[in-house]
Amino acid sequence: MLELKHLSFSVENEDGCKEILHDLNLTVNNGKFVVITGPNGSGKSTLARLIMGIEKPTQGQILFDGQDITELGITERAKLGISFAFQQPVRFKGIRVVDLLRLASGKTLGISEACEYLSEVGLCARDYIEREINSSLSGGELKRIEIATLLARKTKLSVFDEPEAGIDLWSFQNLIRIFENMRRDIKDSSIVIISHQERILNIADEIILLANGTIEQTGAAADVLPGLIGTTAAVDACEKLK
Repeated sequence: MLELKHLSFSVENEDGCKEILHDLNLTVNNGKFVVITGPNGSGKSTLARLIMGIEKPTQGQILFDGQDITELGITERAKLGISFAFQQPVRFKGIRVVDLLRLASGKTLGISEACEYLSEVGLCARDYIEREINSSLSGGELKRIEIATLLARKTKLSVFDEPEAGIDLWSFQNLIRIFENMRRDIKDSSIVIISHQERILNIADEIILLANGTIEQTGAAADVLPGLIGTTAAVDACEKLK
């Protein structure tokens, strides 16, 4: 379970101190598929980076399974079972897909088991298992390989920062299917996705609406989504896929 208590984040700029997030209180229970949405500049990606430890809050606490992780770094949080998927996945020249999956799993992963993770994200294992994580892979392929590494890690909390960014419509359709499967199979873990996309919002258990650095609304998707349809929060990213 993830808990944010009175979480705030500020940055220094030429005008002094600018507050990005203000006094957030939020709980993500195990077994939940949660989508955080809101207009551009509302602090969504900042919140994702705070959860992973890429940024440190100005005030407040972050608790994970009851443990205060506010001062822990990225590596310590990863060891506790938190994973993070970037908007633009990192490329690793000279590292094969199978090597990345083995690193993610933390064990000597057999080829057949590695192939199973690739199959789960809709990739033909035979075509990808020996390929390098380099510029020969498309954005959609990289996204799916990144998700496969999260599956291999078997993390308690997976955080995705705008997974639809930089991919084409075909890759987006595959991404939705993967998330639908992840939601179906979710048990003692939880998933948090930063997204504008209506189709991702549609499969959420809970939706959190951020605006001006604060939580404006939170609740079951059935209650929150009708008020978002047709708004900037719900359709901004759709324009990117046209």
